[in-house]
Amino acid sequence: MSERIIVRGGGDLATGTIYKLYKSGFQVLVLETDYPSAIRRNVAFSEAVYEGRQQVEDVTCYRADTLEEAEAMLAAGRLVLLVDPAGKSIPIFQPFAVVDAILAKKNLGTDKSMAELTVGVGPGFTAGVDVDVVVETKRGHQLGRLLYEGAAIANTGIPGIVGGYGRERVIHSPAQGTMENICHITDMVEANQIIALIHTKEGNVPVKAGISGLLRGFIRDGYPVTKGFKIADVDPRADEYQKCFTISDKARCIGGGVLEAILHALAEKERGEKKEG
Repeated sequence: MSERIIVRGGGDLATGTIYKLYKSGFQVLVLETDYPSAIRRNVAFSEAVYEGRQQVEDVTCYRADTLEEAEAMLAAGRLVLLVDPAGKSIPIFQPFAVVDAILAKKNLGTDKSMAELTVGVGPGFTAGVDVDVVVETKRGHQLGRLLYEGAAIANTGIPGIVGGYGRERVIHSPAQGTMENICHITDMVEANQIIALIHTKEGNVPVKAGISGLLRGFIRDGYPVTKGFKIADVDPRADEYQKCFTISDKARCIGGGVLEAILHALAEKERGEKKEG
């Protein structure tokens, strides 16, 4: 397909969408911030900001440092990431669709004028107002459903239950400072084990695991965090090791919804063109 899609955000949930669109044959450009804060870094294309490239499953995303380089990479069939949090490159690349998958729980600047089709992923968007379509992100019966009117279910702030645990499995920074990771993604940790230190002006503040399990998400070593910032995710299921390296069911379902929205818009466009012809 020759259609170009821009996806704002390259975190683990956005990566499910990016992966599905790229594998479906679209030209895909990912726009990210200077310092992404993905937790499930092994399955987040946003890591290309730091590493220059990031492979997730069988797809590699390459960071472009200029608009010209991004254009050349897209023409060569590569999946491309560009640091452009404000989306200034969107009118330059003229995509068919813009997908806002930042998952900020609010709209950070996406509007319907950006492309023929605009898709908002999760809460913070209203279909028919600031975007054309909204994709539901709350786990359950509505996950991945397309909304052409209204908004997604509001964020509850309560993590999904995994292995019987919800809030306990998600770790937030106990202080403001700089991360020093002691453990790594895929490590097995015990409840109350110190997995990191937060370097503050007053000294080092330990970060402890809330439950025993597999450390499946961990923010980058050296990342500056504020108090309460989400920094890690522990999965109580010890046999989930391989899932540290594969896109989640939730991310794939959301990606399917986005793909449906784009294919539907293209089909409607083709019908309109045939009528005019």
